[in-house]
Amino acid sequence: MKRLAVYCGSSLGGSDAYKTGAIELGKELARREITLVYGGSSIGLMGILADTVLDHGGQAIGVIPRVLEEKEISHPNLTELYVVESMHERKAKMAELSDGFIVLPGGAGTLEEFFEVFTWGQIGIHQKPCGLLNIEKYYNPLLHLFDHMVEQKFLQEKFRSMVLVDDSPSRLINQFSVYTPPAVKTYHGEKKIILE
Repeated sequence: MKRLAVYCGSSLGGSDAYKTGAIELGKELARREITLVYGGSSIGLMGILADTVLDHGGQAIGVIPRVLEEKEISHPNLTELYVVESMHERKAKMAELSDGFIVLPGGAGTLEEFFEVFTWGQIGIHQKPCGLLNIEKYYNPLLHLFDHMVEQKFLQEKFRSMVLVDDSPSRLINQFSVYTPPAVKTYHGEKKIILE
């Protein structure tokens, strides 16, 4: 793991625990010399996370769409900042730069980013780990929904197991280091290819 993308809110949320969790994750990334790849903002959990990584001698790469550069206030002190033309380009660039994906608490945009890389993993576009940093059990309702999807046969158990979960940054990253992606069937014409 050389670089990890982190998706999180551009606000601080309703609990100080979210800020504390972002700081703990930032320290852990810097300690392990893992470069942060994130949305490039200087505000909210995004800003706290980047500040912590940088303050502890780590590196942080931001990717921000031009339309949000002023609204989200791009971070002035990053190791690198990519200004891109669209949200699609932002997500693609972050995925390209990263060896895995961590999700802190956030809103609809955070979930949209997570679901895209999770879905890409399901269909074999990448084989990188995806994890939820479940601070204050924030993602418990989502985890219940995943279980409901499995029960109702809209999500296979092997793909449900792709969602790594912990409330500790250190333990979550440890899970990343031993992650083995499930075999994924892809079809090319009449050929069925299994990616191991």
